Amino acid sequence: MLKTRWGEKLNPESILQEYPRPQMKRDSYLNLNGPWDYAITDTETMPEKWDGQILVPFSPESELSGVMRTLSPAQTLWYKRKLKLPDDFMPENGRLLLHFGAVDQEAKVYLNGTLVGGHKGGYNAFSLDVTAALSPEDENLLVVMVKDDTDVSFHSRGKQKTKRGGIWYTPQSGIWQTVWLEAVPEHFISGMTMIPHIDSAELELTVSSASDLECTAELQGKRYTLKTNNPIRLPVANMQLWSPENPHLYSIAVTLEDDTVESYFAMRSFGVGRDEQGVKRLLLNGKPYFHNGLLDQGYWPDGLYTAPSDEALVYDIQTAKDLGFTMLRKHIKVEPMRWYYHCDRIGMLVWQDMPSGGSQYRVPVISGPLITGLHVKDKHYRWFAREDQEGREEYVRELKEMILQLRNVPSIALWVPFNEGWGQFNAKTACQIIESLDKTRPIDHASGWHDQGIGDLQSLHVYFRPYQFKPDKRGRAVVLSEFGGYNLRLDGHCFNDVDFGYKRLPDQEALWQAYESLFREQILPAIPKGLAATVYTQLTDVEDELNGILTYDRAVIKLPKDRLAVLNLEISKLSSNEK
Repeated sequence: MLKTRWGEKLNPESILQEYPRPQMKRDSYLNLNGPWDYAITDTETMPEKWDGQILVPFSPESELSGVMRTLSPAQTLWYKRKLKLPDDFMPENGRLLLHFGAVDQEAKVYLNGTLVGGHKGGYNAFSLDVTAALSPEDENLLVVMVKDDTDVSFHSRGKQKTKRGGIWYTPQSGIWQTVWLEAVPEHFISGMTMIPHIDSAELELTVSSASDLECTAELQGKRYTLKTNNPIRLPVANMQLWSPENPHLYSIAVTLEDDTVESYFAMRSFGVGRDEQGVKRLLLNGKPYFHNGLLDQGYWPDGLYTAPSDEALVYDIQTAKDLGFTMLRKHIKVEPMRWYYHCDRIGMLVWQDMPSGGSQYRVPVISGPLITGLHVKDKHYRWFAREDQEGREEYVRELKEMILQLRNVPSIALWVPFNEGWGQFNAKTACQIIESLDKTRPIDHASGWHDQGIGDLQSLHVYFRPYQFKPDKRGRAVVLSEFGGYNLRLDGHCFNDVDFGYKRLPDQEALWQAYESLFREQILPAIPKGLAATVYTQLTDVEDELNGILTYDRAVIKLPKDRLAVLNLEISKLSSNEK
């Protein structure tokens, strides 16, 4: 089996212990990662006999879980562990909140035999107030029941497939992000919304709670009084604008009676507008900014969806930054909140995809446009495998959850609700939903194809033909949101003996020559004409796909670091008109 260096040194007694939600940080924190009992059953009846132990939050299909069993759609996955709260953990009349970073796909949670809640959707976080089910004897039993249909239903599933291969990857199930407890007072902060206004040097802050109450915010050494559930604008003195070159973050603390939450934000703005030549560009802080990015799918050979450590998360982002890239397109996945925190502090723009779903991937609709270039209207639900109304409603609910969960993240520069027609439907409505929750970012409504002629971007995927820039007929900014995919096999660093990619190269020097030629002949000439962003496929190898700049185990950078950094600096200077 292929392992990363972080997986090799994994300590089962200390797994992903860092505070999982940096923009809502409390002193009260009990991490529940580590060994749990597990069972896989053919029924939904709680098992009397358990199969062994699993290392949470690694899915049972992953090597790091210690299980390496695949959950079928007909089976049920069970988790069990005892809970003992530390002395003085619960304040008087306090509440106990149980948090899950993500559980794939459908979860039901029981405490001491009482159903305390659940969640549908494999990518978004959820929290449960479990206070009423606590045992007075301090002997508590937590059980989680999970069902996962993977690709045999309409649920969002990203690149997971029961029969993996090619661009489709090993499915994973169950708990795959950190589980933790927080004890809060009776009146507590349930959330915050932070919107930077760089034109007036103010932060628009809304603190959420169950009732409208007075609270305070501390920012830059000053204390402000406000009411919960009511927005207020706070001045930001000596404002520093956030960018990949200056990833400046501001600390803020909010207190509601006995509950204090620490957070952070950045002063920056995103948009689409015209440059001095009248060409539509992506804007950062009101000025044209070229997004030089990589497709990032967030898979790990030993942990699947779950990185072995926080250090591993940092490595991917920092390596991309060191190589001169300014953006990562988080492809068909929602990462743990710590990944976004590292992008915020390191200075890496993020394009955030919505995980795709639909009942199936219909080849003529999904793969046909790659060859034909034909686009169709996404109101035809049957063509896009979106006939099921429940599935469409579930997509909308999950999309709203994702936007609400991530909209405070400073580094997220753009939303991508649909990719290559996978489960696409009513893209115009999806954009309206996003805009109702977040008006501060552009939207790539249909990455690749099945462009509905809306929005501020024309988004292209080009793999099997040379790219030549053409202005969008509708006057939108043009982005190359996927291209490249050149693959190189490095034995000893591969998932298996399959070699999948769009152009095979024999060695590292040949890969560099092909990569450099691609950029010099097709990309660099297009930037002055109006190309606003690029997303090269991809950051790392993923299973059969050997087209990463890094190997799947992150052991080798396939391209020469110095030469790649010089090329990316050239791109940066060209796009900024720097002489």
